Amino acid sequence: MQFNTISMIGLGYIGLPTAAVFASRKHHVIGVDVNSKAVDTINRGEIHIVEPELDIVVRGAVSEGYLRATTTPEPADAFMVAVPTPFHTDENGQHHQAALSYIQAAARNIARVLKPGNLVVLESTSPVGATEQMATWLAEARPDLTFPQTHGEASDIRIAHCPERVLPGHVIRELVENDRVIGGMTPHCAEVACTLYKLVVEGECVPTTARTAEMAKLTENSFRDVNIAFANELSTIAHELEINVWELIELANRHPRVNILTPGAGVGGHCIAVDPWFIVGACPEQAKLIRAAREVNDDKPEWVLQRVSGALEHYHREYPQARRSDLTVACLGVAFKPDIDDLRESPALGIAHKIAELGCRLQVVEPNIETLPDTLRGPNIELATLDEALAQADVVCVLVKHKPFIEQVDAVRAKASVIDAVGLLG
Repeated sequence: MQFNTISMIGLGYIGLPTAAVFASRKHHVIGVDVNSKAVDTINRGEIHIVEPELDIVVRGAVSEGYLRATTTPEPADAFMVAVPTPFHTDENGQHHQAALSYIQAAARNIARVLKPGNLVVLESTSPVGATEQMATWLAEARPDLTFPQTHGEASDIRIAHCPERVLPGHVIRELVENDRVIGGMTPHCAEVACTLYKLVVEGECVPTTARTAEMAKLTENSFRDVNIAFANELSTIAHELEINVWELIELANRHPRVNILTPGAGVGGHCIAVDPWFIVGACPEQAKLIRAAREVNDDKPEWVLQRVSGALEHYHREYPQARRSDLTVACLGVAFKPDIDDLRESPALGIAHKIAELGCRLQVVEPNIETLPDTLRGPNIELATLDEALAQADVVCVLVKHKPFIEQVDAVRAKASVIDAVGLLG
């Protein structure tokens, strides 16, 4: 099958790099996003997110005419959907259920321009069955076309699922080098989708069913979540026993079959902090360990907050005349991981917000953003440089191990009150 034109629905942290990589290989790509500002930015050859090398790839693809963006889907040979799949909870924060409204909206928009022979690939990380649900929405919108769920291999439209599996900060390279799991609603759907991805992927394209591909991505991230939970729980135990957890892990990892991960302030991002709930939601009685790991990681920010609150109370005992509003806490980092600007599901962002509610002055040091998000706006909150924070803060809380913080680790260590949630000080 020839893919003369490829459409990428969603131009965020996954969609834009994917579109840019295909376009960089001289394939015509139409990017679609509801954010008109992002569309205008891309059409100028610029980017609206932080990702190494992406600006160079986008600039080249746009200037050579292989990539353009729009807010409305246009006809294409293949449609790749990379839109958010958040989850909803009840009023008690329980019963996590995936929200597929973005996929539904994308499907309805795509449906208007579908034609026989098209391929539609869902890249969004999704609960098991989401690809089939997308196919149902497409069929409802286009009864004049046939789909795999009713016509199998003879269908007009091919449907597949291919979850992204890239590391922020290395997306451009990993989109090309990593193996891809490609699940078709039929074997031929998987075959056609493999043909599409082999245009740019140097790793192996492994065909399977759509449901297995969906579960593979959820499994990968749940595995990571469980192992991170072990490290996070270990850090709270070590603190209680007055043991340096970073030294402890280093020593334990000298065992040839032990590889404990690094504790942190919690788990963030749109993948690891979200995807395990899709498994728990589907099989709540069976997913006991996966649920427990999620709860451990979700509880870690509260543990960090308690340590900050304790440091403030200690300061008040030392200086009874000081008012809470006189004290300054500096949060080093609010992204969900080092050296990126992605704040999605960031535990550090939530911690910073709650610290501000303690009544102190809050300085946020985040070198990868230019303005604070709306959730961190207030008269007692400011975006500060690291030098400003180290000069003014009474308590420093290290939440993300950004490279600029590592470069000034001695200056951070010199502060009298430092809460290190990520092992910056070792």
